[in-house]
Amino acid sequence: MILALSCLIGTILIYWLAKRLYRVVPRVYLTPLLVTPIAVIALIECFHIPYETYNAGSQWLTEMIGPATVALAVPLYKNFAVFKKHAAVILTSVCSGAVVAFVTSVWFAERLHLSTEIMESLAPRSATTPIAMVISDGLGGIPNITAVFVMITGLTGMILGPVVVKMFRIQGDIARGVLFGTSAHAAGTAKAFEFGAVAGTISSIAMMVTAFVTLGFAPWLIKIFS
Repeated sequence: MILALSCLIGTILIYWLAKRLYRVVPRVYLTPLLVTPIAVIALIECFHIPYETYNAGSQWLTEMIGPATVALAVPLYKNFAVFKKHAAVILTSVCSGAVVAFVTSVWFAERLHLSTEIMESLAPRSATTPIAMVISDGLGGIPNITAVFVMITGLTGMILGPVVVKMFRIQGDIARGVLFGTSAHAAGTAKAFEFGAVAGTISSIAMMVTAFVTLGFAPWLIKIFS
């Protein structure tokens, strides 16, 4: 019990220190979403802490993902006029991106000759974690593996997103928000808020729409393209 509690406190402390470091040195490779899991995994391996023990203390952090996702409705409410004005463009772009992300995941999995179970775990990687895990379980995949793919997708999008924005000179908050939210869900949304409140809000909308589109069309898409 004491060890499990220590794991919880240690995880929170590492995240807090990572945030302090990122504020002082705002480099994408020092983002807390990247530094924290690496540091936690290193400590678990160093002290030979069983995963079950770590999870017993830190599981409630995972369970907070759902409420945190719902909390994104606050900036949506504050910037609803912006969403209403550009609703058609946002919804069209996000729906297209969600379908393309799902289909390409399945296509690459097939080309790499991955097992059906891994393919079904990989397919919903562009949805936010809670919904992606539900989709994976419904398709026959492994939710825990899906969570890893989701994290990798988010971190990759968060790192490459600013490069894409700079390379293609994407100036509009709507375009930036759709880019980050559709491709990198929560991690991308955190990055989008660094570009401004409007970009972050649109990103949160894009993230939620992507999740629900994937949830709704996943069973049909997996049959068509697998």
